[in-house]
Amino acid sequence: MRTRVIKVAAAATALGLALSACGSTKDNTAAPGAGGAQGGKVGATIPLLTSPFWQAYNNYVPQKAKEQGVDALPTVNADSDPAKQITDINTLLNQGIKGLVVTPLDSAAVVAGLKAAENKGVPVVAVDVAPEGGKVAMVVRADNKAYGTKACEAIGAKVSSGKVVQVMGDLASVNGRDRSEAFRECMKAKFPGVQVLEISAEWKADKASSGLDSLLTANPDIKAVYMQAGGVYLAPTQQALKRKNLYFPVGDPKHVVLVSNDGIPQELAAIRAGELDATVSQPADDYAKYGMYWIRKAMAGETFKAGPTDHGSTVVEVRRGILEDQLPAPVVTKDNVDDKALWGNNL
Repeated sequence: MRTRVIKVAAAATALGLALSACGSTKDNTAAPGAGGAQGGKVGATIPLLTSPFWQAYNNYVPQKAKEQGVDALPTVNADSDPAKQITDINTLLNQGIKGLVVTPLDSAAVVAGLKAAENKGVPVVAVDVAPEGGKVAMVVRADNKAYGTKACEAIGAKVSSGKVVQVMGDLASVNGRDRSEAFRECMKAKFPGVQVLEISAEWKADKASSGLDSLLTANPDIKAVYMQAGGVYLAPTQQALKRKNLYFPVGDPKHVVLVSNDGIPQELAAIRAGELDATVSQPADDYAKYGMYWIRKAMAGETFKAGPTDHGSTVVEVRRGILEDQLPAPVVTKDNVDDKALWGNNL
């Protein structure tokens, strides 16, 4: 049977690591923290604080800024509002910041803020989400298409036919689009007996909850759920399954396979408890670390090119003029859930 994609909720449409000065693709810079912050103040905006993932990132920012010798102002929370994020960026620019680290809520809308920064000569590093335009010195991000593919493969290892659901993020964000498209494409190519149903939840727990209630009422025979943000979607997904009497532990013949993205402590605990099959761990700690690493270098006037790094990643040119430091994002299962290298085990 060919894979069919059924839109349950309308998808929102989107509006080497080398310093060129030295010609090297290696990170051979000594830790700058002992030398003190240099280059002026850095502003940092975060998209929301309702997710444990972003709460963790928010806590890492001042720590990693200090380690990198960056004088970072307190983070500014956009509260899931793209317009507020632009206002926040303009406020930071008017405060005289010399560098900006931003996680775009809307990949297109944020371009206005990036242009404002460029007009003031303020370099920008984007974290987690690549903008659709504007000028950034670097994007620090894991490969979000790989998230969707890895989730597909984790589910496909246990479900070869029947209905599976992907609870999508905001499709105005490149992350939501990348994960969704990769999951669909992987299912179609590798598991053609699977029927994919979709909920557009926009990174919001209430939308995930209401969408799942409707979907599970009409489709009580689902076999798996892919949650694109476990920090937001895990709890409402578990609650929805319980309301429909579809919640059974891993290993039970009636178990609905659950796979997520984030790698927060709550997900790791759920894996240990047999409530979650797997998660793809987004590196919240390294997002903060390398966001500050790159902005420090950009503020010093350094420029970069594609190539391998010394921190286990590769800088790629995702489109003309846009470089992306693609950080590793491991799949976590019961076999490696206690790995101390996972940031979710170190909070």
